[in-house]
Amino acid sequence: MSNLDDTVHRVTQRVIENSRDSRRRYLDLMEREAERAPEHKDVACSNLAHAFAGAQEDQDAMKRGRAPNIGIVSAYNDMLSAHAPYYRYPERMKIYAREVGATCQVAGGTPAMCDGVTQGEDGMELSLFSRDTIAMATGVALSHQMYDGIAALGICDKIVPGLLIGALRFGHLPAIFVPSGPMPSGISNAQKQETRQKYASGEIGREELLESELGSYHSPGTCTFYGTANSNQMMMEMMGLHVPGAAFVQPGTKLRQALDRAAVQRLAELSGTTERRLSQVVDEKAIVNAVIGLLATGGSTNHAIHIPAMARAAGIRIDWDDMAELSRVVPLIARVYPNGSGDVNQFHAAGGMGYVIGELLEAGLAHRDILTVWGEGFEAYIGEPVWHDDLQWQKVDTTRDDTMLRPASDPFQPDGGMRLLTGNLGRACFKSSAVARERWTIEAPARVFHTQADVVAAFKAGELDRDVVVVVRFQGPRANGMPELHALTPSLAVLQGRGHRVALVTDGRMSGASGKLPAAIHVTPEAKAKDGTPGPLALLRDGDVVRVCAETGELSTSADLSTREPVPEPPSEWGVGRELFRMMQLNADGAEQGASAMLASAGL
Repeated sequence: MSNLDDTVHRVTQRVIENSRDSRRRYLDLMEREAERAPEHKDVACSNLAHAFAGAQEDQDAMKRGRAPNIGIVSAYNDMLSAHAPYYRYPERMKIYAREVGATCQVAGGTPAMCDGVTQGEDGMELSLFSRDTIAMATGVALSHQMYDGIAALGICDKIVPGLLIGALRFGHLPAIFVPSGPMPSGISNAQKQETRQKYASGEIGREELLESELGSYHSPGTCTFYGTANSNQMMMEMMGLHVPGAAFVQPGTKLRQALDRAAVQRLAELSGTTERRLSQVVDEKAIVNAVIGLLATGGSTNHAIHIPAMARAAGIRIDWDDMAELSRVVPLIARVYPNGSGDVNQFHAAGGMGYVIGELLEAGLAHRDILTVWGEGFEAYIGEPVWHDDLQWQKVDTTRDDTMLRPASDPFQPDGGMRLLTGNLGRACFKSSAVARERWTIEAPARVFHTQADVVAAFKAGELDRDVVVVVRFQGPRANGMPELHALTPSLAVLQGRGHRVALVTDGRMSGASGKLPAAIHVTPEAKAKDGTPGPLALLRDGDVVRVCAETGELSTSADLSTREPVPEPPSEWGVGRELFRMMQLNADGAEQGASAMLASAGL
């Protein structure tokens, strides 16, 4: 469109050009796959009998072969509060499909781990590569080739990226992502944060901490802070893969049920058509829109890894330079905890995604002409869904709470708050949207660790009670699966609260809940050697002065690393199933490429 921002246009054109060959290979593959569809109409009768045997009352419709058959890929389990509502979804979705003469089958399930449960525990080392596993499980589910459309049931951290990566390899089919919505709000975020810091400093005990946490995470639905799970939902809206406004409507409501019904029946409508295949919806402009939404809302830093991986599955190349350039022109127009005081329920009540998308389109900061699963163009997503005896959408013209949502002309800050740091320690991401400006530059002696537990022990021993850059290395994808290090936040926040200049530098990850601590994360190349060459973090020593600066985009040390030998790599740990994922770790590519063994091995 004529009002599109010059930088957004320029970055998009660069992504298109850098993706030209790989995107063409992908689209050619999707065309070949589409030519075989509908596969289930032509396969042997024995194959069909196996496929229909469990369909019960849908058997006759499937046997006649005239009804669209929707494949449900579900990440249901009871361990994720966000996914617990999916327990009853398949039976309801089958009813919604029958209402329009279609059928539904559960194509398969995927694993889905809760990072909130495994945070700071050994199981967190499986987290990132669960995304590859989910993508492969999605591929297994859809490989039956009996489906005319894909309904993806997933919400949380690695699950949505994994589902999308897997579904994109079946991109000749239409696909809609179906969220279940956030749990109601619990105790205030300020109260939760205060309790965590009191526990970290020894002022309260475990019983009081547990009661506080149960007051926050208390019922089925997505956790209400704006972490990776809710950032996933924002991105699905920005890419046009949801029914408009579906992201943040709570479970168990008439509106939620109406949105779920609309998703199934829209899939039935799209099945057999050629105009809104997943491969067409997820193009370069949609990926750029996802980045823009992430920046405008202060979303999770995990998506600096997930977006390149999802894009690769569609033959699209995007990197941190592209994301950093977009960040310079996309203003921060939302503040949701941990970047602000209100949670996603309050964000939705203030105008939510309908307001965000409307503001971005009006300012020329998002692509208006993307192909979506719903309506003509992206304008269909500026409405807010409401229930008045039926499903309707109403336009959100103004923010209802300017402490949470502001117009693009009067943002919370002029840039998107995700900055690229470079220097002699490598490349890293810095989420500035939650960090006070006076803490954007930290220069202090390093204290170097190999585990989170060692950091916490040093904190409790009083060894970090000073200005310090805490370096946690050998936490990258090749070393131990790149776990999140969110368990460090309370201790380091206490040091910051005592007036010290504190920063974290790591080749590991921090979640969307990383808070107000300056952190250079996802450092690449990681410390663990690749092809015999270790990353610079392996050469650092205690006392080396390290500079982390979001103002100038610098991650460096004044120490001379050229004459040093790297420290020995810590041994790989076994237990909690970690050894089963060793092949993925050893074959993973770098964080900026998406930290995927599967995509690297497939040559994508």
